[in-house]
Formats: sequence, C-alpha cells, structure tokens
Amino acid sequence: MTEQFEIFLTATPGFEPALLAEAQSCGFSGATVTQGGVQMTGGWPDVWRANLMLRGATRVLVRIGSFMAFHLAQLDKRAHKFPWADTLRPDVPVRVEVTTNRKSKIYHAGAAAQRVETALKENGYQVSAEADLVLKLRIDDNRVTISIDTSGESLHKRGHKQGIGKAPMRETLASLFLRNCGYQGKEPVLDPMCGSGTFVIEAAEMAVGLYPGRSRSFAFERLASFDQTAWDTLRQHQPPPTDLRFYGSDRDAGAIRMSRDNAARAGVAELTTLDTFPVDALTRPDGAPGLVICNPPYGDRIGNPKLLFGLYASLGQTLKTQFQGWRVGIVTSDAALANATGLPFKPKGAPVPHGGLKVWLFQTGKL
Repeated sequence: MTEQFEIFLTATPGFEPALLAEAQSCGFSGATVTQGGVQMTGGWPDVWRANLMLRGATRVLVRIGSFMAFHLAQLDKRAHKFPWADTLRPDVPVRVEVTTNRKSKIYHAGAAAQRVETALKENGYQVSAEADLVLKLRIDDNRVTISIDTSGESLHKRGHKQGIGKAPMRETLASLFLRNCGYQGKEPVLDPMCGSGTFVIEAAEMAVGLYPGRSRSFAFERLASFDQTAWDTLRQHQPPPTDLRFYGSDRDAGAIRMSRDNAARAGVAELTTLDTFPVDALTRPDGAPGLVICNPPYGDRIGNPKLLFGLYASLGQTLKTQFQGWRVGIVTSDAALANATGLPFKPKGAPVPHGGLKVWLFQTGKL
C-alpha cells in the first residue's frame, strides 16, 4: 500500500485556508491551498483518514491518472487502455461525470462521457446513471484528468442529525466557523439560537476528539484498494473524558427536542445542556468563559428583517452585560443586523455561501 497520488479536499468557497489549517493539524503534511479546496499527496490510508477525521472537507477526491486526448477517438483508445483495475471493482457500478472547457478540442462532455462509459463496459465494469460511486473526468487544455470521489454522500452528512429545523447549518460549515473563531476544543461553547444543535454538537465532538465520520459509510469501501482490517483498526478510538459543557437554547421547544435527539445519536448528550427559552432570558453559565456562537435568523432566509433588529439588539445587550470575558461569533448575511448588536466586531472575512445566500462571520475578541 505504498502507492502515492494526488488527493483533493473540496472546501466551501471562502473556507480554503481554514480547511488547510485543519488538514495540517490532523497531520497531513505538504497540504496546500488551491482553487476550491486543499491539495496534498498521499496513499489510500491517507484517503481513509481524511474522510474519517476531517470536519471541514466536503468531499475527498483522488486523482488516479491523466493523459492527453485531442479528439474523441484518442480518448476512446486511451480510456480502453487505462488501468481501471487498480481502482475499480467489476461488481460495483460506477457513474461517469465529465466536464470540459473551451481550451480543449474535445468540447462535448456528453460525447466524452459516452466514450469512457463504453470503454469501461468493454473492460468488464458496470456503468449506471444511478451509481453511488462517481468517476470524474476533467478535460482541460486537452489533458484528461481522472478522479474518483472517495466520499460518496457529502461529508457534512455525519449520520447523527436526523432532526433539522429551518435553514439548518451544515456540520462542515459549523466546524469551520468554530475553527475561524479560534475554537480548539478547550473551552465551553454556547449557542443561544441553536436550532437543531449543530454548533453545540460539533463543539462537543471536537472537545473529546470524536471522528466526524465514525457512524457512516464511504465510497472508498467499494474500491479495489480497500482494506477492511486496516480500516477497522483506523476507526478504533477511545474519546478522552472532559469536564467542559456545551450549551444550546432556543425559543422553539420543537427545535430543542430535535437538538437533544441529535446530541444523543452523536454520543454527546451528557456533555450538552439544551433548554427552551428566548434570547432575553439567556444567562451566563457557571465556570470559565468560552465562545458564544450562533446563526440567527436573517430576513432573506427566515422572517421579516425589520422585525429582527430588536432580536439582534437584545442579544447584543445580554452578551455585553452578562458574558464578560467571552468571545462572540455571529453568522449572518446582513451587516446591519450584526451591527444592531452593538458588539465590537473585528473586520469580517471572506463571504461564505450558505442556503443560497452569502454570509459572513462577525466575531469579537473577549468582551
């Protein structure tokens, strides 16, 4: 298992540097930021580990080869000769996706996909438009780069959050927002508008080192390179105990019920306190200060923006009077709403796509 190849970690736009920092903290040396994600070199055990451990990656792609092709006949010939057996299994169907650009003489993605599909079938492999295993071909300036999606379902689907509320925060985004707030799993976290509990559960999992992919399956388990014994060994992990607590509240009792169920499925129920009450009833928990982070409603997404200024102002007043020493992170699409809190925010970073909108993280230092 000494084969080395290029591994690409896809990131939510705007979060590439945060994903790089996470990859480096997990021991992936040599990783670099590139357009759309993070690139590194490694072998199959690194692919398994990236899918299992990385909280911020959306997918893990492996680039299994490339060749030049200037016309469809050449693509057909080289696809027939490609060493598919190194990666694919004849009993596992595969779906082919092709993208091209104007710099390439092969410009018709559908025709290119058909040639590759034919080559696979004639080499004894199954092709299906409904297959979970996806083979991705990118034809750029006449170079055909072949990648396999080793994740399957998007990595934000941890397998724990079955109950979701309105406009839920994806787990991958929540983990990277936490990281951008300086959270390292060593302080309490509180979300006063927790919805289905994503920030609270992610923070608790990070504190005890639970692997985000521990409860789900991955596409790489259906590849020729998969080693079940090595994978079982890699997944073995005993989380260390912690005295930290993680707090969530919401005025919606249904949301809190979902949060508690989600926390229980994730195995962090004993670390979390989830209660039903509005923002103006929020009180500081006992113990050392930590991080308040939330994804409040914003008018483009939920509710009337004019009615939300009072909510943000109430949140800001509560935090300023009761949460001295805590840091604050607020995710919103509207700078005016964020400023209505009256909190001393640092300059905001790059916009991040979320729910069809662009949002920003507004964060403070210690209050």
